[in-house]
Amino acid sequence: MKILKQSDIDAILSNELSDPFAVLGMHQEKNGISVRAFLPDAKEVSVIRRGKSDKIAYSLQRVHLEGVFEGLIPRIRQCFKYSLALKLHNGQTRSIIDPYSFLPVISTQSQFLYNQGNHQRAHDDLGSHLRTVDGVRGTLFAVWAPNARRVSVVGNFNNWDGRRHPMRLLGESGIWELFIPGIGAGDIYKYEIKNRETGHIFLKTDPWGYYQEPPPNHASVVVDIDDFAWSDDAWIEDRRKRDLLNQPISIYEVHLGSWRRSGPNENGDYLSYYDLADQLAVYCKEMGFTHIELLPVQDHPFVPSWGYQVGGFFAPNHRFGDPHAFQCFVDRMHREGIGVVLDFVPGHFPKDSYGLARFDGTCLYEHQDPREGEHRDWGTLIFNFGRHEVRNFLVCCALYWCEKYHVDGLRVDAVASMLYRNYSKKDGEWLPNKNGGLENLEAIEYLQSMNHLVHDKFPGVVTFAEESTAYPKVSRPTWMGGLGFTFKWNMGWMHDILFYFSRDPIYRKFHQDQITFGLWYAFHENFVLVLSHDEVVHGKCSLLEKMPGDTWRKFANLRALLGFMFGHPGKKMIFQGGEIGMHNEWNALRSIDWHILDNEDDSFHHRGLKKLVSDCNRVYRNEPALWEQDFRAEGFSWIDFSDREGSIVSFIRHGKEWHNLCVFVCNFTPVVRNNYRIGVPHGGFYEEILNSDAFEYGGSGNGNCGGKSAEAFSWQNQPWSLDLTLPPLSTTIFKWKR
Repeated sequence: MKILKQSDIDAILSNELSDPFAVLGMHQEKNGISVRAFLPDAKEVSVIRRGKSDKIAYSLQRVHLEGVFEGLIPRIRQCFKYSLALKLHNGQTRSIIDPYSFLPVISTQSQFLYNQGNHQRAHDDLGSHLRTVDGVRGTLFAVWAPNARRVSVVGNFNNWDGRRHPMRLLGESGIWELFIPGIGAGDIYKYEIKNRETGHIFLKTDPWGYYQEPPPNHASVVVDIDDFAWSDDAWIEDRRKRDLLNQPISIYEVHLGSWRRSGPNENGDYLSYYDLADQLAVYCKEMGFTHIELLPVQDHPFVPSWGYQVGGFFAPNHRFGDPHAFQCFVDRMHREGIGVVLDFVPGHFPKDSYGLARFDGTCLYEHQDPREGEHRDWGTLIFNFGRHEVRNFLVCCALYWCEKYHVDGLRVDAVASMLYRNYSKKDGEWLPNKNGGLENLEAIEYLQSMNHLVHDKFPGVVTFAEESTAYPKVSRPTWMGGLGFTFKWNMGWMHDILFYFSRDPIYRKFHQDQITFGLWYAFHENFVLVLSHDEVVHGKCSLLEKMPGDTWRKFANLRALLGFMFGHPGKKMIFQGGEIGMHNEWNALRSIDWHILDNEDDSFHHRGLKKLVSDCNRVYRNEPALWEQDFRAEGFSWIDFSDREGSIVSFIRHGKEWHNLCVFVCNFTPVVRNNYRIGVPHGGFYEEILNSDAFEYGGSGNGNCGGKSAEAFSWQNQPWSLDLTLPPLSTTIFKWKR
């Protein structure tokens, strides 16, 4: 007896089933149980009851040559667990479990929370997940596509035929789900999505996918990331107890694709996460950095974008290995005492056809109006932060990297572009908010929510804002009306200091305010002093080549700058290559110029600069005065900032204990200053613990023979004073010995 209507058969063959579970699978009939399946590879199909020793086979009839099968099992009233025995056209046999024999897996509560934007573990439901359902091992696929007429899972396992595995729509949630038995780790897939209104078909990578294959296909890959054996329990427990506001933080900013390659320049292959872990851990320990910050490791299609046009928000970059390899990378860094900070890009995404853009044929993740939904300067689309599900996607993404990869911090890129609706837009290219203002209120709400949840669920994990405006309270708690970031990049300080040091010393007396102005606002936010990747590309020159003068003066200037940086209040960050004095600008397509440490005429200068950075980090970590009160005015006091003619500044850094203090004296001219007197608060010996002009750093060797004793001679409103020799183009650090 034929059960399927011709309209059902036509719908199967044209992939127009509005509810595939209403047609396919097992169903109760008046006189028995029917089973229907679409299996184009099969010549014959039988139903076998699972769990029964008799293994009785019930044959199905092929009702269409393309592979539509159905059959009635009479006198049985209850549906049962079954498998399908297939005899293929090539004579082989297979046994499969019917995907259309399972009830929904994702709960109604999860669907509701996701649509409300409150499902903080949506990454455990959406995407692809290896699961055991009713004793059957397979993969659960789930995706949000509310404006789709139908969605199918396609891959090598079904010859990329969207008719084979159409998904079920879960109520009004817009979430489509299908559990496919037998699909395991390593299988690749995409979603074939048919728009409800236009009928256009889109082939999309999984937005929640944990791994992607290389271009040009960008298919998602099923992977289990929960089976990694972490060995960083002690690190995580210690992290929970640490207050990094009052701890030393010195960050090495790294682009994994160009830090080091397996061969020279752009001809070398990428190192794997395993190799990078080994080499970076050793290097960071040698150099004394406390953390590394990675330019985006999320998968991205366009290599020259440096990672800031993300194509896989939940997927580590395939170029260096799989997710397990990246977990190993983080684990190794933790074992060596190095924290890992990831760049995170929740502000925008690229227009690539395989990705989020018009995901279900509509502007789902982005705004439809380009005045709200597009960054024309960047060629990217802006997330629709006002949509609950989109905000949930981005919140979960932040929590996911903290949970699944144990990262210690997230640095949010281009926060200003999220805060302001008119960012980089002309009049007529943007729309005001509901109150008529410039602020993107929905993006602000997202940032506050993301920061609150990261700090609440992962104590000790920190967040950084790359924010270039004067927006208030960026690094203040949300309960104070702040955005909730732990730290804010000090972009103003970076621009001022690089402007100052790019001037010829003869003119620096006219720009003294460039190095002192930062103290007027130094304690308004929890600042990180940065010398970032953005300042050493696109014709801006490397750090070294920004410095004026001949080779010796360039290096001396850079050493003086770095010494001043380590004295200035705020945490520290330097981009790869700056610590060895690269002459060339950073090029994301080739390795750092490591050869300059050994094979150049000025190699001793490069080695000296590298040692200075290492020693600055050592002094910084060993001296509580340099970090205990980074964000309190009590942690800093000027000795003198008014010597414009000499281009000299001097100041004190104070620890919480009154006896912990370090004196910094900076001479930003190439002239040796003998018998230069500065006032100090206490008598005793002031040990010279670092001199950027020392021979070992490539300097001239001028200095104070290890330190000076204070004289009972009042000077600069201080009861004691030091008679010093100030080396040329130098920063000198003294520690008070009571």
